[in-house]
Amino acid sequence: MRTKLFAGVAFAALVIPAAAMAQSTASQEFNEGSEVVVTGRADRTIGGVDLPNQPKAQVVLDSEIIQRQRPGQTINDVINLVPGVSFQNNDPYGSSGGGFRIRGFDSSRISQTLDGIPLNDSGNYAIYTNQQVDSEIIDNVSVNLGATDVDSPTASAVGGTVNLRTRVPGDELGAMFTASYGEYDYHRVFGMIDTGDITGMGTKAFASASWVSYDNPFNNYGRVKKQQYNARIYQDLGGNGDFVSIAGHYNQARNNFFGSGPLRADEGRTTGTGSGNRFPTSFGEASYDVPACSTDTPQAGAVDAPNSCATDYDRRYNPSNTGNIRGTSRFTLADGLTLTVDPSYQYTKANGGGTVVGSESGRTVAGQTFYGFSGNSYYFGRDLNGDGDTLDTVRLLAPSQTQTNRYMVISNLVYQINDAHRVRLSYTYDRARHRQTGETGYLYSNGEPFDVFPINDPITDVDGNVVQKRDRKSYAILNQVSGQYRGEFLENNLVLDLGLRVPFFKRDLNQNCFTTAANGNVDCISSDNAAAYAAANPGYAAPRSRDYKYNRALPNVGLTYNFTPQASIFASYAKGLSVPGTDTLYSALYFDEGVEGADPAPETTDSFDLGLRYRSGIVTAQLGGYYIKFKNRIATAFDAELGESVSRNIGKVNRYGFDGSISVQPIREITAYVFGSYLNSEIQDDLQTGASTFLATAGKQESGMSKWSFGGRLQGTLGPIELGAQVKYTGPRFINDINEPLVQTVNGVANTEVFPAKVDGYTLVDLDARFSLEKLGLEKTFFQLNVSNLFNEFYVGYISGSSGNTSVPFVQFGAPRAVSGSVVIAF
Repeated sequence: MRTKLFAGVAFAALVIPAAAMAQSTASQEFNEGSEVVVTGRADRTIGGVDLPNQPKAQVVLDSEIIQRQRPGQTINDVINLVPGVSFQNNDPYGSSGGGFRIRGFDSSRISQTLDGIPLNDSGNYAIYTNQQVDSEIIDNVSVNLGATDVDSPTASAVGGTVNLRTRVPGDELGAMFTASYGEYDYHRVFGMIDTGDITGMGTKAFASASWVSYDNPFNNYGRVKKQQYNARIYQDLGGNGDFVSIAGHYNQARNNFFGSGPLRADEGRTTGTGSGNRFPTSFGEASYDVPACSTDTPQAGAVDAPNSCATDYDRRYNPSNTGNIRGTSRFTLADGLTLTVDPSYQYTKANGGGTVVGSESGRTVAGQTFYGFSGNSYYFGRDLNGDGDTLDTVRLLAPSQTQTNRYMVISNLVYQINDAHRVRLSYTYDRARHRQTGETGYLYSNGEPFDVFPINDPITDVDGNVVQKRDRKSYAILNQVSGQYRGEFLENNLVLDLGLRVPFFKRDLNQNCFTTAANGNVDCISSDNAAAYAAANPGYAAPRSRDYKYNRALPNVGLTYNFTPQASIFASYAKGLSVPGTDTLYSALYFDEGVEGADPAPETTDSFDLGLRYRSGIVTAQLGGYYIKFKNRIATAFDAELGESVSRNIGKVNRYGFDGSISVQPIREITAYVFGSYLNSEIQDDLQTGASTFLATAGKQESGMSKWSFGGRLQGTLGPIELGAQVKYTGPRFINDINEPLVQTVNGVANTEVFPAKVDGYTLVDLDARFSLEKLGLEKTFFQLNVSNLFNEFYVGYISGSSGNTSVPFVQFGAPRAVSGSVVIAF
């Protein structure tokens, strides 16, 4: 039966109170009174899908559907079942990242939060989907399509929010254990224990740990390894809903780059990851045997050349250590007046990139010798390979390194004027220290790095200075105030929501390198020689600091009107602000203050939503249309060679479309869910690329997004067996903003087409099956089988896109079929 199943499966949500879906504690408090965001209601949630009755288009997936997916799968893959969401997983198990969009917005324009704290990078605002919490501890995830909450602590999100809520510890002592095995030598174990009420006064806690390891699906070299730890302690403060909670999370991931290739299909080229290769047409062609390698023995007095060992793209490491501490609390100050305070701290240490050639000599400029990173090369002025001379060039590891320390507090005062009216005032403080460097490290003779984090023991030059390709530090500081009023009229059938968010954002930049060009290229020379280097290169921008400030009043308003207890209409308007990321701002340091190009403009949006919603015990449905108007649309593309994102401003863009879904449960044993989306995007102007040169982007569709996507899920129960099948079609996508085929010079012939203007659409089918052991007396124990990409369809994964059609983009291969089985034991 469905009720028993929920109790067993969702031990991950052990007998917890109904959880709200909004972003912060105050958003939960503010909205719950109107039955706007409460889940777990038998007459509202069907098959784990809920459509809260609120002004924004929102879909909530609870643990019932989350736990049907492969255990440990990234939550971003799960919400690919939400209309308007598009996610391309880099591997079948979710620990290698992936590409993510909502209504065409990429991850840097989407606010993803965990218990209210933002998970986006504080520099480029990206979401790293392989660093999300284990799915077993997620109670629910809510997706706001196209608009943020009024108290969202974000500098960039104009394209909606993804809010993850972790489970509240159970009231009774309990434990859960999961063991999984699958293709590509996939092994995963997960364990969780609940203390129950340990004081008799509502003090309860849980702790969990997981470990996963599997082979790279595309080569014979890489292996993904990840370990994660989570805990939460929760204290009730009386019976009025007041509480204090502290949660912690730590994730350590080690994986290699893989499954990427140049998007060109001209004949005569072999498949592979190099710029001279072509894109594969099948998973067979996508498989790549990384050759073993060893280095030559250095010889004193000889000019030793760098070897090619470890230069393969698939050998590049992408390690990360991330963690956070999250506090949430609610206090009743007086009758109708509550205070919520949500403090947090986050830490990130991560890098990505490949190998370089380092020179044991120096670089001579204007008759003077310099050491460091200059002219896109590394100069050390000392012996690097231990042969006693300084004649050689040596292969070294040189990733782009990031370390972040981020402190935040979100506080709200909520006042219930009466049963029909309430107001709140919010203040947010967010301070992130964002340190970006590019140290080098040594490699063993087999090409493996001494340490995947060269920052731990960086190589220095002859004078003891660290040689690195970048050296910059920024502080992202947000002070934000917001207010909201919610009122119910016409016998509570009309709900009016009026909000205003006013962010005061400051980016304090400190560039310690010379900026050599408007694209942000740098030379990094030690401070001792900076004056001489500046004199030798008068056209370069010397190391400098600069502050950027972006302030804007952002209205966020909406309404719902109930025609009947089941049917309603909703509408909303939100103005959005997206502050330029660090790469864009650092590039602007090339220009002196007051000069054109020195002050990048922020992206702004006006988003309008209008829709219908129907909710009953058998059917829930939602259909909504939207219109989004952009100014200074900033698009981002990942450069595989640099290991960094590159931005471009494509000006004014208009985007419109609709999203819809229907969930049906005709009988308790069967649920069906279908969804679909349409998106049309139109760039308004040609893109200027020079003083008198333009790209013909006007009237064209933005690259990387599909017009049509649709799918569904069917789930049924037959005794102890439960079966589920889900499908999603993603339509064709343009690979550039001028919507033209990719052209190159081939065999001396210019403008030879090497790839069509679009990649093909694709359809993915997943299956899940569960066999309960309840009849054997093991009420919460079951075996689960998951199959992803059942028909092993080969497809092009995430496309970040580009402006023109002459630059070959690198894109991910789609994830191949994988079968895994899991045993879940709980008591």
